[in-house]
Amino acid sequence: MTRAYASGVVAAPAEQVWRAVRLFDGIPDILPSVPKSEIIEGGEGQVGSVRRLTTEDGDVVSEKLLALDDRGRSYTYGFVSDNPFGCRNYISTIRVAPVTTSGHCFVEWYSDFDTREGDEGRLTALFGDGVYASGIAQLQERFG
Repeated sequence: MTRAYASGVVAAPAEQVWRAVRLFDGIPDILPSVPKSEIIEGGEGQVGSVRRLTTEDGDVVSEKLLALDDRGRSYTYGFVSDNPFGCRNYISTIRVAPVTTSGHCFVEWYSDFDTREGDEGRLTALFGDGVYASGIAQLQERFG
């Protein structure tokens, strides 16, 4: 398995950032590269729900909410069908934790997946340095 990872500190309380991150259908608010999201099965915040994301390049990805932990401020999701990235067994988690000394929060976003030999670096950069890091940067900008 390959892991892609990004993290950062957001200058806002964990509860406030979690309210924005928690919205399974709200991904366009934190990922500028994904302008469209719609729940196609289930409902917002319901484990088992499926969202369909459309990227600015027109790629479409369906993801299923596998776990939601409000107390731990995290959720886990995975691809439910073929994806344009060429990976398999993709499972991702986003988590928001308080930084008790400052009142800010720590956001980490990561995934584990299988891919063809030689694609590990490309996909680690795409997901970790691209998607997750840009989402965290958007949160940092939004919450200043």
